[in-house]
Amino acid sequence: MRILFIGDIVGRVGRLALSERLGRLIDRHCVDLVVANAENAAAGFGLTADVADELFDLGIDVLTSGNHIWDKKEICEILEREERLLRPANYPGDAPGRGAGVYKTAGGVPVGILNLEGRVFMSNVDCPFRAADRLVQELKRKAAIILVDFHAEATSEKTALAWYLDGRVTAVVGTHTHVQTADERLLDVGTAFISDVGMTGSRDGIIGMRREQVIEKFLTQRPARFEVAKKDPMICAVLIEADEKSGRALTIQRIQEAVPL
Repeated sequence: MRILFIGDIVGRVGRLALSERLGRLIDRHCVDLVVANAENAAAGFGLTADVADELFDLGIDVLTSGNHIWDKKEICEILEREERLLRPANYPGDAPGRGAGVYKTAGGVPVGILNLEGRVFMSNVDCPFRAADRLVQELKRKAAIILVDFHAEATSEKTALAWYLDGRVTAVVGTHTHVQTADERLLDVGTAFISDVGMTGSRDGIIGMRREQVIEKFLTQRPARFEVAKKDPMICAVLIEADEKSGRALTIQRIQEAVPL
């Protein structure tokens, strides 16, 4: 079976790119399940109910997220009621929503999805490695195929988690940096890995935001309000093919497509 994982969707321009191209990607690659990181999908920061519904209507089956999922005040209510939306599982305490779930393809194949957040150069959340130990074991009872979205800053932390889970999950895909890496591969015991899938948004800016605003902040070191860039959109994703019985990854392929609008 084939899973399409779409990198961080940034604002309306990223959503428009998916509206234009997602159906063709699904058909071209015979995709069975579509997963996307949506923590920046609403004006570049967070997620709203309307935007989540828009993404589901486009054909996305599961939405993952990261540290920016909390940026919109209504998100707690959405996380509680929408089982197709995940937040990082390793937030401490009784955070609203869920960090993992099992979802079935149209053909009835169960797929476990786990969302984790890193700690290096990020917030002091609970240990993602120990959270993975516990949750992967739970997901394995229901699904052979398990995909992990590891939303983290440091390449070293992402690579470490991938090796730590090699053979226990189908894929570990990195998100958060918005820059697609060229290190996709199959690890020794059958886990597919890429450090960062990249973003689905504007290449005209800096990691999806208007470049003049970002440059100004670097020059002045003063707080600045960033707005989403609007030109030259692209889609960044990976296509993972997996064996339905063993859960081992068979291939991983990077996708990066410019989308004229």
